[in-house]
Amino acid sequence: MVKYIYIPFLLFSLYLSRPVWAETINISAIDWCPQICVGGDKPGYVVELVREVFKGTKYSLNIEHYPWSRAIKNVLQGKYDALLSPAKAEAPNLIYPMHEVGKQRMCFFTKKTFDWRYSGPESLANLQIGIAVDTSIEELNEYVKNNLAQFQFQPYHERYVIQNAHKLDKKRTDTFLFTKNTTLYALAMAGESDKYREAGCVSEASIYMAFTPAKSKEKEITEMISIFDQRMLEVNKTPFFEKIMQKYGLE
Repeated sequence: MVKYIYIPFLLFSLYLSRPVWAETINISAIDWCPQICVGGDKPGYVVELVREVFKGTKYSLNIEHYPWSRAIKNVLQGKYDALLSPAKAEAPNLIYPMHEVGKQRMCFFTKKTFDWRYSGPESLANLQIGIAVDTSIEELNEYVKNNLAQFQFQPYHERYVIQNAHKLDKKRTDTFLFTKNTTLYALAMAGESDKYREAGCVSEASIYMAFTPAKSKEKEITEMISIFDQRMLEVNKTPFFEKIMQKYGLE
């Protein structure tokens, strides 16, 4: 008799000890190394930061990767809870917490043999420029809008940087614009760093873990953001940021 009472009781105890309260934050993201990486032993410094922020909370993270425009749409439609990692101008209809997860600096890149450098919108006259769809360029957004014929738009995916670099080789464009860290990383990984150069940058923008505006998830999202901001304050007091930047060879 004791035997048959004990076993169910033990199983019930084990059940209670499991984290049955755990909730999943479904995150839509892109392959944007070194911020967000697919495969390998380094998931990206933004991913590592977000994991650190939610470590020890009731949330687990599920990150899935898409092309940039689709990643944004997934979150706008409420199919995913959060997006990594837009600037506010790239996805203005999402909900943003108080704290950013990093910075992005948009820079121009050219062939090393092309003697040109960005020095303001006026320096872009007569150039053909590669640019990613749904990318915010902060100080140049108005210029792009008024000079669409100068820009060759391409959806962002894992081959974006290399494809645009090769467009320079074929003289299809004069320069292309993308985030500095990612471009330098992609060129280095392809062994092509010696063929291209950074030719000036536009203004820097904060990037965020942004959340869906879907009304059906409003209560849950409010709680996620509250925990995110609280934990970011705590992580800020630790040496985590310095360590993670050193790990990825960044400032």
